[in-house]
Amino acid sequence: MQIGELAAATGLSRDALRFYEARGLLTARRRGNGYRDYPPEAVEWLCYLRTAQSLGFTLAEIEAGMPLLSDPAISGAELRAALERKLADIDARIAGLAALRADLARRLAEPLGTCPLRQPELSA
Repeated sequence: MQIGELAAATGLSRDALRFYEARGLLTARRRGNGYRDYPPEAVEWLCYLRTAQSLGFTLAEIEAGMPLLSDPAISGAELRAALERKLADIDARIAGLAALRADLARRLAEPLGTCPLRQPELSA
């Protein structure tokens, strides 16, 4: 399958496909004329890759876990564990943002004329 066919099948641009190939996330054989020749399973792989990205996985995380994504039927438990780790990471980030929001709201509730960036005084 040529790059234009793969782009049409996945909805990705040719530049995106070249980028994934340069990162080692996608492989193609070169035909005698120099054209890229992608295997049919590249469509499914790119769907997994894009789904992983949409779930918050970075390309570095995908690269590190590429064997997990290459055959999800066999490595379902490992994929599930990766999703659980990502969920825990998101929960931690949400908790951190909630604490930050509470601190900002508290500082905005202080009387006008008080510096909102000043540390609250600790009672002894």
